[in-house]
Amino acid sequence: MSLLQRTLVISKKQQMQHLAQKVSRQIFMADDLGEALNMVGTINPDLVVFDNFSTPEHVQTFVTRADNEQPAIPVIVVGDDQDQNALSDEFRNAGAYDYLGEHDTDQLKKIALALKGRGLPSAPEDTSTPFFVDGFASSIPIVGTSPATRDELNMIKLVASSQCDPVLITGATGTGKEMAAQAVHAIRHPREKFVALNCAALTANLLESELFGHVKGSFTGAEKEKTGLFELAGAGTLFLDEISEMPQDLQAKLLRVLQEKTFRKVGGTKDVTCHATIVASSNRNLKEEVTAQRFRCDLYYRLNVCPIVIAPLQSPRRRDDIPLLAEYFLKHSSICPGKQGKIRSLTKLAMEALQKHDWPGNVRELRNVIDRAIMLETTDKIGMSSIVIDPETCQVPGDSGILAGITEFSLARAERELIAGALKETGWQKTQAASLLGITRATLYAKVKQYNIEKDGGPAIRHREAPAFERAPVSV
Repeated sequence: MSLLQRTLVISKKQQMQHLAQKVSRQIFMADDLGEALNMVGTINPDLVVFDNFSTPEHVQTFVTRADNEQPAIPVIVVGDDQDQNALSDEFRNAGAYDYLGEHDTDQLKKIALALKGRGLPSAPEDTSTPFFVDGFASSIPIVGTSPATRDELNMIKLVASSQCDPVLITGATGTGKEMAAQAVHAIRHPREKFVALNCAALTANLLESELFGHVKGSFTGAEKEKTGLFELAGAGTLFLDEISEMPQDLQAKLLRVLQEKTFRKVGGTKDVTCHATIVASSNRNLKEEVTAQRFRCDLYYRLNVCPIVIAPLQSPRRRDDIPLLAEYFLKHSSICPGKQGKIRSLTKLAMEALQKHDWPGNVRELRNVIDRAIMLETTDKIGMSSIVIDPETCQVPGDSGILAGITEFSLARAERELIAGALKETGWQKTQAASLLGITRATLYAKVKQYNIEKDGGPAIRHREAPAFERAPVSV
């Protein structure tokens, strides 16, 4: 059960969003201090979270200016674990409620519980619709009651309760493999770290350094020693997403870690023990990848002990989850704060349209469609006109000029107008606009810069010059 209703996170780091989700029902993301101050009066957050790129001056500025909008908004700062003692007093003096290490989940929950106890608004859990399988909601909060979901939950519980290591999770893109990995972690290592890495997001050299770490001077640019994720995960869980994209030379090194439970840092000579449970996922058929000689046969059989298979939404055994997921996303969406609770259901025809679709993007695609429908709907019930499966056909009600006559536009012009329309509809909430468009925030940033899209006729969007907030966007 969520302790708080609304949390505002000032960060571009996806892990900060995941952290806030442990204590709050609705998460609102702001990229910088200015955007956060603009949002305060609209969303009335119960808690505000800064990341470790912030400074005491940022916190002081926020506290001073936000008090004019809503008095006494609690602010916490989540920073590096090793800097916790050195910086906590500075941030508290600047007006922060507390300063936490980035893995101090227990303390965050204690703070949220204390804030809830002093009367901050927290919405009760809705029990009118059985979103979860009985007996699993508290330990594995995965929405769905279909036969496929029941099998998935039972397998998660079986694997998590055993000493199976590594754990393999397979399923199509968007089915919820990371949620399954987090569920395994929550059952097996509830008090330890959960560290995730997308193997497709980094080059071979960077991936090796991220996993194993490196010693100072091991290569050009290695100015200090780096702790790898095998070590950083401690006695918790290391989740390797899209394991099929890992280069084969690294696959061999991973196999050694799985077999020996030791590794060496890049350029190092000392063996380091890996205590973490390794959970790997793939949206590809690994057996076919082995046949095509793109994935090592020995690693495949080492991983394939007791795999957790996540069924796609188009599976006949999971189709019953579609209406449940649609209702859940409707009730818990934060895409339009002003419509929160005002749109109560979907019409019968709208629900039938959702159930007839094949959902190649699975749960992620369904969530985007519901968020898009919430933005487009003007009544208290989502109808067929608001169910837009293909975002390229999306047209804002009452403004036929945005996409009408699109054949007269160039492709670039049409894309620019679509992005500008999404930003306008979300009040320039870039996380929400990216979700509506079905793209990552990094892609959205690139497109805004490419097309020089302006806000309210003012200057084009630029990254802030303040060092505390100048960093590359993080995909969501």
